[in-house]
Formats: sequence, structure tokens, C-alpha cells
Amino acid sequence: MKIAFVYDAVYPWVKGGAEMRIHELGKRLSARGHDVHIFGVKWWEGEDTLEYEGMTLHGVCKARNLYVNGRRSISEAIIFAVKLFPELRKESFDLIDVSVFPYFSCFTVKAVSVLKKPQLVFTWHEVWDDYWYEYLGRAGLFGKLVEKAVSKISGNNITVSGWTKNRLKALGVPEEKITVIPNGIDLKRISGIELNGIRRPEEKHPQDFESKKYDIIFAGRLIKEKNVDLLIKAVALLKADFPKIRCCIVGDGPEKAGLVELAENTGVYGNIEFVGFQEYGALIRKIKASKVLVLPSSREGFGMVVIEAFACGVPVVTVRAKYNAAQGLVENEVDGLVVEPEDREIAKAVLKIIERSSDYRKISEAALRKAKTYNWEEIIKKVYSVYKGYTKKS
Repeated sequence: MKIAFVYDAVYPWVKGGAEMRIHELGKRLSARGHDVHIFGVKWWEGEDTLEYEGMTLHGVCKARNLYVNGRRSISEAIIFAVKLFPELRKESFDLIDVSVFPYFSCFTVKAVSVLKKPQLVFTWHEVWDDYWYEYLGRAGLFGKLVEKAVSKISGNNITVSGWTKNRLKALGVPEEKITVIPNGIDLKRISGIELNGIRRPEEKHPQDFESKKYDIIFAGRLIKEKNVDLLIKAVALLKADFPKIRCCIVGDGPEKAGLVELAENTGVYGNIEFVGFQEYGALIRKIKASKVLVLPSSREGFGMVVIEAFACGVPVVTVRAKYNAAQGLVENEVDGLVVEPEDREIAKAVLKIIERSSDYRKISEAALRKAKTYNWEEIIKKVYSVYKGYTKKS
């Protein structure tokens, strides 16, 4: 089968859940003998077309900032969609899987399908609906209308969670046109990334609680919706009783300067390490070296880092928020805690975990059990089965 994935951000040049999903699915499909192509922005140096881990990457336009003033760039999305058309129509594919956000490329792919007749799959990582008004104010009506229009042209839909499926159904998409296939993790790879002197998670021995370098870790883009400011304020509250508390913030983004300033103003800059984006192995080592992962996002389409933390035997604290699908991954009081999006509630949840060192093994093993249900090797079987079913419609 000849398959194309379409998304402007391309892993490993851009690191995020959607990028990782495409990369993992692509390389596994390629290893099974399929011809896999990825069409995205040209983030790399050299030729526009690049062979990478068994896949063919197509850089359809020059790299541009994905975010402007803390928001996803509309001009970048439009330019990518326009430049995509001539590149995508050069070749014929059995199936094209387009990540819906940031929408405009969906219309391009639909136009190509009229000419080339591939089967189309629209992969929904999130459904924003009324969240557009929070994101853009009155101008959010435009975003909402575009999202609605995409839902009307999508015949085959994959959502990464049941949470997102329900939101897509609310837009009027029939349930029979939606298949849930979650994001996954490479359990074998994660279990093989070790810290010196620490036994591996697959041996069901949680890492030694007292030896961990960090009390708290966050990993993700430093954008407004991630609410990292709440975490920093929570660290400030915890510092009153734990002067040596350590927090690691992995990631970069438009909010970084403001977050560093907040850490300085609240007196916790010395307790927090801002380490930027990390190579995957380094990220996993940092998660394994932490007691709890905190994800205070008000908006998550899935929450890949939650499953990665579980695979490291690390419990997760996340928040109750209308657009946060990550809360659906955490079983409250079993493998983590789900709390209100307030600094004091986050601080209480972290304290509850790090003070219960005697119960940590139980929580850690529950997290490890949860992670096994998201193994990429099982997910790829479902993906191929769904793709094969779609192509039979041709």
C-alpha cells in the first residue's frame, strides 16, 4: 500500500504528540513493506525530499514559525496548504491520512482526492468547537466555521481518544464514520532507557523513590494552554515546607520568557530547571528521574506524555478542564490524580504523592499496567486493518 501522511510539523524537527504519532505509524508501516510518504514543512537542510527511517519526507515549503504571539500561525497554515497541492498531486497514493489541525490542508487533500482518487482519512487529535472563542475571542467564529466545514467533508475519521470522538459526534459526524485509535508508546524502547543503578520498569520494580533527582517534571510546548504558570505557583507553595523541592520543565515555546520571569518573581528559579526540548532518550531519563509528572493543560487532544510517564512507572497529576482529554487517561487515586486547575490543588496533589513514599510502589505498578495497553505494536495492527478497510471502498 502506498500511504501519505500530511501534517505541517514533522518529527524529529518538531516534537509533539501528533508529530510522534505520524512518525511511529509511518516507520512501522514502512517496516511492514508499505511505501510511506510524509508531506510537511521543510524543517531540514538540503534537498526538499529526504529518505528518513524508511520513509520519504517531502518538504513542501520553507520553514516558518508555527506560533505567532503565542498562537498557531494562520498564514503558515495557509501557505502550507497552498504549496501542498502541486506537491501532493505529483504522485498517486492508495490512501492519504491528513491531521486535521490546522484545517486548511484538509481542503487541499480533498481537492487532490477528486483528481487522483485516493482514499482519505482525517485524523482528529482535538475538536475545539466553542474553545475557538476562548482562543481568538469574537474572531473564533471563523475558526469554528472552518472546523465545522472540515467535519462535513470528512468521510473516514480517526480520533485519538473516545473523548475526541464524542466531541466530533457533537459536530454532527455520524458515529459509524469515526474510529478511535489512540496514540501509543514504544514500551521496549522506553524500558531499555535506564538510569545508572536503577532497575528497569518492565521488571516491575519502581525506581527507588528516594534516589530520584526531581520531585516534579513537566514536558510539553510552553504555550498558554499548558498552564505551566500554575505549576510554577504550585512549586512556590510547596517550597514553604520543602525548601529543596526540585522541578524540571522540559520544552520550549512562546511562553518561556514569561515563565522564567514568574519563577524569578516567586522565588523558585533556583528550584526549577528549564531544560528546553530534549532528545527522546534524554526526556525519558528525566521522567524516570522524577517522582510525579504534572500536566496542568486546559487543552489536550490526547496527552502522550501521560502514557510515557506511566511507562516509566511515574504517576501523573492533571486537571479537570472541558478540553483536556488527558484527564481521561488518569484513573484518579490509582495511577495519578485529577484535580481542579488551581495552583493550590496541584500543590496538594503533588504533596499527596511525594509524601506517600510507602505507597509509591503500588501507584507506580498501576501506571505500568496502564501503559501496556498503549503499545505501538498493537496499535499498528488496528491502524493497518482500518486503512485496508478504507481502501477496499475504492
